[in-house]
Amino acid sequence: MPRCFWCTDDPLYQAYHDEEWGVPQRDAGHLFEMLLLEGAQAGLSWITVLKKRERYRQVLHGFDPERLARLTDEEIEVLMQDPGIIRNRLKLKAVRQNAQAWLKLEDPVTWLWSFVGGAPKINHFSDRSQMLAVTPEAETMSKALRKAGFNFIGPTICYAFMQATGMVMDHTTDCDRYAQLKGS
Repeated sequence: MPRCFWCTDDPLYQAYHDEEWGVPQRDAGHLFEMLLLEGAQAGLSWITVLKKRERYRQVLHGFDPERLARLTDEEIEVLMQDPGIIRNRLKLKAVRQNAQAWLKLEDPVTWLWSFVGGAPKINHFSDRSQMLAVTPEAETMSKALRKAGFNFIGPTICYAFMQATGMVMDHTTDCDRYAQLKGS
């Protein structure tokens, strides 16, 4: 199956590419999880996060924002000892901060989707040279998230989040998923 250039032969990566990346998501829990995971990725490769995703789900209470908003400093210190996750104190504190900010949003799904006009933006890139790391929409989302109290949510992270959750469909035109998702 032809895949996007970034998808390696790792079965976990291929499954993510083939089943999840670029699929429009409107489930609040999934969107919240992806915001946190994209923040955890900062400075690292996505495969690193994917390999740790299940452990994150276990230790971060299934990404329950109400539970994560109440994380104590002591619990964060315990998480810092867990080799199954990315042990970065600032990123772990951002989990708590982002959960608190998430809970203050009235309708996070509609709000997040508003940055792309409420419907997936379908790009028609034929190769990697056309792909972007940041867009004006991602910059606007980043500023709005920061204003709402989020952290580890720069424009590059926001664009990766938009791609991952199907707000933007960036499968290249030679990828099998492009044809499958362009009408989403």
